[in-house]
Amino acid sequence: MTEVFPGATMAEKKGSGKVEKPEGYFSDLFQLFSGKERELELYNKAFAKMERAFPQARVKVGKSQVSFYGKHLFAALSPPVRRKKEWPEHFLLVTFGLGEPLPSPRVAVMAEPYPGRFTHHVLVEREEELDEELFSFLAMAWAFGENKGRGSKAPHGKK
Repeated sequence: MTEVFPGATMAEKKGSGKVEKPEGYFSDLFQLFSGKERELELYNKAFAKMERAFPQARVKVGKSQVSFYGKHLFAALSPPVRRKKEWPEHFLLVTFGLGEPLPSPRVAVMAEPYPGRFTHHVLVEREEELDEELFSFLAMAWAFGENKGRGSKAPHGKK
């Protein structure tokens, strides 16, 4: 996964190999995905891949999403709360932030909540969509989050 997690040494990647989960993680998770079994199944597959790609991340289950943190929030996974008419009925929403717009047809929605911060939303319907391309986007989001506050205005937080 070196190509998916740039900038990390093998020692950093090995760690415990487990994302840090807070107390109550599983009960909060089941509440978030209540009645959304297909989305929970996708989440579990996505989480396993996130844990391999970002073993030093921390996770927090909120009312609407599961947030992944390094130094800062870099990604979130959530069941659909609202969906556009043309979107599929069942999917997992993968959200991440970058320092510039990502020109990819996989990005369903992109917003600039404040200057230099672009939030991207990707819809994942099938496990096959949890692929190297998506995880390269998440690796850029990790790097962007780790470099926040260092005065970098470069794309994706790179200096």
